[in-house]
Parts: sequence; C-alpha cells; structure tokens
Amino acid sequence: MTAHANLKISIAQINPIVGSFTQNSRLVLDSIADAKSQQADVVLFPELALTGYPPEDLLFRPAFLKKVEKVLHEIASQAKDITVVLGAPVERDGMLFNMACVLRDGEIIAEYAKQNLPNYRVFDEKRYFRRGQHFKHQSPVVEIAGRKIGLLICEDIWKESPIKAAKKADAEAVFVLNASPFRADKESERLSLLERRSRQYDLPIVYANLCGGQDELVFDGDSLIFDRTGQLVFQAPVFDAGVFTHALPFEKAIKPIEPRKSSKQQRIYDALVLGVKDYVHKNGFPGAILGLSGGIDSALTLAIAVDALGAENVEAVMMPFHYTADISKVDAAQQARTLGVKYHEIPIAPIFDSFMKALENAFDGQGRDVTEENIQARSRGVLLMAISNKLGKMLLATGNKSEMAVGYATLYGDMAGGFAPLKDVFKTMVYDLARYRNGQGDGEIIPNRVITRPPSAELAPDQVDEDSLPPYDVLDAILRMFIEEFQSVDEIVAQGYDAETVERVAKMVLLNEYKRRQAAPGVRISKRAFGKDRRYPITSHYRWHLR
Repeated sequence: MTAHANLKISIAQINPIVGSFTQNSRLVLDSIADAKSQQADVVLFPELALTGYPPEDLLFRPAFLKKVEKVLHEIASQAKDITVVLGAPVERDGMLFNMACVLRDGEIIAEYAKQNLPNYRVFDEKRYFRRGQHFKHQSPVVEIAGRKIGLLICEDIWKESPIKAAKKADAEAVFVLNASPFRADKESERLSLLERRSRQYDLPIVYANLCGGQDELVFDGDSLIFDRTGQLVFQAPVFDAGVFTHALPFEKAIKPIEPRKSSKQQRIYDALVLGVKDYVHKNGFPGAILGLSGGIDSALTLAIAVDALGAENVEAVMMPFHYTADISKVDAAQQARTLGVKYHEIPIAPIFDSFMKALENAFDGQGRDVTEENIQARSRGVLLMAISNKLGKMLLATGNKSEMAVGYATLYGDMAGGFAPLKDVFKTMVYDLARYRNGQGDGEIIPNRVITRPPSAELAPDQVDEDSLPPYDVLDAILRMFIEEFQSVDEIVAQGYDAETVERVAKMVLLNEYKRRQAAPGVRISKRAFGKDRRYPITSHYRWHLR
C-alpha cells in the first residue's frame, strides 16, 4: 500500500451513555459515516467508546461482555472503505482487557490491550482488567494507509515504556484513545505532556478524548494533534461532541496553532453545565427543580440549570419562614423572572408548626437547639421531593464543597436531591463563578446583592454562616490543604493558620463522613472530590489523633 504523505484522520469525540449499546453503536456508525463523507483514511474513537466510561461492575456480568462482542462484530461488518480504531472492553483467553480494536474490510484486523491500568483517585481499572502484557496477540503497531501507527490507551501515554515500545516497532505516529475526565487544571497538563512526548520520541501524536457527563465525572473532549516536533496543529472543542477531521503531518507542521485560552472559571462553569445536562437527560428526567433561597448557592445552581436544560424545563421554589429576610424573597423572585423559570412561593411556617405540635410530647422539657433549625430544612426537603415526585423532575441539591466538608448541611433537608452541581465547588469559587456568569454579556443573571451580602442559612434570627464557621477564605484554604493535598494539621499551622481553627476544621471534616456518604452525587472538578475520590471510614477515632 502506498504511504500517504499526510494521513487524513477523523477524531470521533463522542458522548456515549454507559451500557447503551443501541445508542452507542448508532453514535459509532454515524461517526464512521461522517468520517467517510469527509474522505478520512481512519476514524479514531475514545477509550471504551462502545460501552461508555466507566462501565464499572457491569464488566463483571458475562451477558454484558457477550453483548459487547456481538455489537463489536456488527460494527466491524460495516467498517468498509475506512479504518476504524474503536475502544471496547474485550475478553480474550479468559481475561478481560481494555482494548483498542482496529476494524477494516468488515473484520477486526488488530487489537491492542492497555498496558498501564490506573488505580488511583477515580480510577480502579485493576479491579476489572488485566494488563496488556498478558495479551499474547498484542499489536502495538498497525498499518493504516501505508503508515505504521502505534496504538496507546490513556494512561499509557503518561508512562514512557509504551510509546518507547511503539517507537522501537518503527511507528511513524501514535494514536491515543482516552477517557480522561475533566478537572480544572487538566487541559494544561495534557498539552504539556503531549508536547514533551512528541518531541522526545520524534513522533506525531493524535489524542482522542471522550466527551460528556457520566455520574460524577465530566469528560471535556479537547482532543489534540501534535506534530513530531511538539507543535500543536489541532485542538477540538471542549465540552462539545463531534467528528473532527484533520490531516496528520508526519513531518514538521507548517502552520502550528496556539493553545486555546480560557479562564479557570469558564472551564469549571462549562463543566458544571455539561454535568447537569447529561445527568438529567441520560437518566430520563424532563427537567429539574430546586429550592431558591435568595442565597448565592441556589442562585448559581439555578443559573447552571437553566444554561444546561433551558428555562422551560426548570422550576424554582422559594420556601420562606419567619427568619427569611425580605430581600431574600425579592432577590429570588427577581432571578426567577430574569431567567424565565416557573416560580413558586410556599411558606413553611404551617408545616413547621404541625411538626412541632406532633413532637410536643416527645420534646417535653427540652429547650430549643439546632433540632428546630433542622426541622425547617427538612420541611423544605419534603416539599421539594413531593414536587419532584409529582412532576418527575430531578431535584437539584444546592450545597457546596465547603459545607459538605464540615457538615454544615441537614440530612434529608437541604441535602435532599438527586444531583448536587456544586458538590465539588468551594464557597469562594461559588462567588467567582457567580461573577463570571454575570459577566457573560446577557445581564445580571444573579442579583448583585446576592453576591455581596453575607451568606446565611436563615434558620435563626440574624444568623450568618460565620457565626458557625471561619471566614470562607480561611476555611477553604484549610480544606484544600487538608482534603486535596493531604497535609497534616501541623503542616497547615506551619503556613500561618491558627492552630485551634485548623484542628477544629479537620475534626469537622472527619466527623461528617456519614453525611457525605448519604449525599447526592455531583460534578467532579478537583483532583480530590467527595465521592469516588474519597473512601474514608465513617466509624473512626482518627480525629482525636490529628496532632
């Protein structure tokens, strides 16, 4: 076969649904047809594109794996006049592999099994897959349009040995299939790594990444092509699925491009929007509802929900009580009008009073405490869940990472909901995102007073959050070091923070694991989120041994 001077490659940056063979096979076949219409030589799909990522314990089901094999061969039978590189979990010789399957002329002509299986943070691939070294029919290099192409899968490019082996096998370029989830600093890390690898091994690299939300994870796309000298020649859109065709230069590119520039706030906001959109739609909900309190968290959540689902599919509920400030009601109503969502106001005083009447004998002789505050929150939770049940819409919880970290939330109250968009967003970032959203040129989406006034749960007279918590800039800094960086109390104190405050915060984090275990899932944007990233014991006395 005559080698093409420039390989024309289509990157299928698709948004699959885990376990939906009908939907995913249609996405694959449509992408193949799209690539063929653009006269591409090859179409490259992301890691495990056929099943979606991560399929988790579905991989333990024999019927699931048999279905994978059946659908894979059905797709292969239609892969004609083009080469297809498709990610799928494949069982070979009694072992399961994370595989890149090369389809051509109606057949599977080659297979490459992932060498390096990540087993950290949100990844636990060693639970399911065997390393590629156990696959005796390994094909690290495949011929496409007369060119020798090395195949790697995600983690393989972060280690040196796989690309080194491809180079040794005379690869002229490398294709990398990825399911690389978003976090705020991930884009710059990818660019730096691929620039270094392509230059170091004198190989062009094509990096195809998954797109879309899957439970807590969001995959941002951002597929890339680098020439052999480390120059960026193509960058696909972020948070947007599609088939993108580009010529792969085997020599130094004549016209490299500059990497996309975007703010941290923009990347995080867009990730939250896609996470909400896909969680609601992929789970079959017609829309979402939320409690709109007049505070910053629910205001930002409403803006995200409208951007994700459309105003016509979102409802907001204000549930005032004796301690709800008039300005909270005014600001909530104003935002609902601005965004054009359906808005309800349901006072909870009668519900609270009925609870207190019912509990009168049980509470006899007991003074008022936080219990009564929690009953307010739980009254609201009951109303919201009732509306959610009746309308079939997803209830969005509005709590943020700072609150979830220290337990400043009420189980079965404001924690009620099926999805929590801000679960991995610290309070200080909540304010940054609100200001970012208001700066997008379509007016004051979030009332400015909501951003500038002191935050309050409004569960007691004149209550503000700082009555119970350190200032959020201090709290978030401590939480980031303790949760995300694994720093000890002494290490944090050594950086100038008050020892008593640091120890108190650390104890609250450890004490409230039981609440987080019962919390709704939410979009992961950091390198250490609550959920899949964190597996701490609920019953633990470690909080008494912090120093």
